[in-house]
Amino acid sequence: MSAPAQEPGPEHFQQFPSNRIIVVHPGSLYVRIGRASDLLPVKQLHCIARYRRPGGKIYRDPFIPPSAPKTKDLIQELEECRLQVSHTLQSCVQSNGARRYATPPQQIAAFNRRSLPETVNDGEPWPQVQSDVVVGDLVLDIDPDLPYNIHFPYRRGDFNIHSEVGGSLSSVLNDMFTIWSAIIEHKLGIPLMELVKYRCVLLIPDIYSRSHLKYLMSLLLKDLGFGSCFLVQESVGATFGAGIGSACVVDVGDQKMAISCVEDGISHKTTRLRMDYGAGDVCQTLSWMFHKSVFPYKDWNENVPRDVMLMRSLYQDFTHVNLDICGPQERTFLVDHPGDIVNKYTLQIGDECIISPLAMFYTDLLKITGLKSTKIQNRQPSDPEDPFDAEFLRETGRKRETADPAANESQTFEVANESQTTTNPDEDIVVDTLEGGPGDMVSLTPGQVLALDAAILQSIDRCPSEELKRKMYSSILIVGGGVKIQGLATWLQNRLALQIPYAYKTEQLEIVTSPKDIDPASTAWKGAAVMSCLESAIELWINQSEWNKYGLKILRERAPFIW
Repeated sequence: MSAPAQEPGPEHFQQFPSNRIIVVHPGSLYVRIGRASDLLPVKQLHCIARYRRPGGKIYRDPFIPPSAPKTKDLIQELEECRLQVSHTLQSCVQSNGARRYATPPQQIAAFNRRSLPETVNDGEPWPQVQSDVVVGDLVLDIDPDLPYNIHFPYRRGDFNIHSEVGGSLSSVLNDMFTIWSAIIEHKLGIPLMELVKYRCVLLIPDIYSRSHLKYLMSLLLKDLGFGSCFLVQESVGATFGAGIGSACVVDVGDQKMAISCVEDGISHKTTRLRMDYGAGDVCQTLSWMFHKSVFPYKDWNENVPRDVMLMRSLYQDFTHVNLDICGPQERTFLVDHPGDIVNKYTLQIGDECIISPLAMFYTDLLKITGLKSTKIQNRQPSDPEDPFDAEFLRETGRKRETADPAANESQTFEVANESQTTTNPDEDIVVDTLEGGPGDMVSLTPGQVLALDAAILQSIDRCPSEELKRKMYSSILIVGGGVKIQGLATWLQNRLALQIPYAYKTEQLEIVTSPKDIDPASTAWKGAAVMSCLESAIELWINQSEWNKYGLKILRERAPFIW
């Protein structure tokens, strides 16, 4: 049986002050935490460094998706794709009607080969690290030669569970507790003892694992000790942040691309897609092309955190999709690493600054960081804490399969990958052997990943009604830290306009990237802050005693998404 509705306490009847609601948005690279009353959240690297005991195992999560081994075949594939994009760009015209032209990489390489560093000053020594545990941006201040292990608790938009040191579920949760509590205490100035007087809203991925939600709720209510909390899906938060009732939400993160069609605060389950690539992979594409035309900073190394952050800043500053910019451009950048002199470099760049962001459309370029997959939400695996719910879902699912052939088709789509592991397609996918594995999601055609435009079309095509499809084509909302590239939305709009099914061509295709002038990386955070202050949110809060008593059942009853 489901949990009985509890008598609402006095807290349910009054509006809670927004400066006592904390909104947390964890990501693969950054975590954003702030009060619901804040204009913007505190943004910190979502990582932790722990001092390694003598003889302890070395483990360091990379600050960017690592590049795959550069085999002859891989280089050939990347080069063929780069030439394909280059030829496409040369067939385009500038806004004044003139044809575009590209400078050969060899010419740019000849300039960069002659480019020598210019010393700016002596630089600063490495800061003294006093603590055994360092979190957030301060991890960049640790000399790479010091014996610290580095962990990012999220990877590809989900828990970073692996078989190495610090990769267990309990280690990942402990890392999140340490990072989040340090930010709350030292950046927001709130003692942990006081958190019982605060509430928390946590943004979660659209495609989620139910077991992970259980651990996150316990982390917030039991370990951190918040008085109450609720969970919001990122796409729903994005629509609230943008002030849009319904939209096809495209969230371009650092390591994932998530797409979901949201209508009146509900993410339609069948429309959810998650691709294993994001801005970090695109940045690696840029790095490969920079090095192809002789990157003048010869000591650059993707295993050195400050080198990675330098490349990320070049990606943010230099990449664009502006067809009016062609021919070689000269740019300068500083290499300012503690313990070394500060050097200024002059770099000549060409079309690689357009080609790299277009890797989101020409996905063979993304093989630079290995093969990837596209995931969809799976039918829920059974949960021993919520047996009624799992059985109910399974039984109704079976009845629907026999009764509705159309639904059967979508079911086939969902279980296409299961045939390898199960003999009976009615059985749930076996949960990953790693604890808390992603049994709630399934990959489509592993090794093949959907391009951004194809994924949007597929997500909208999976909407349950024609009317909803129309609505989605007229409102595409792009959020996330990976979309701050001039001209990307226009390129996407042109690609989609050519591919929209004829029946929907009448709709005005609108792509929104920075609604209300909000930084797209903070749109979802802002939306969760807005949601937490609405009168209707009074129904959503789950307090400590309710969680201790009912566990997952109360979450299913109260969650603002279809469980």
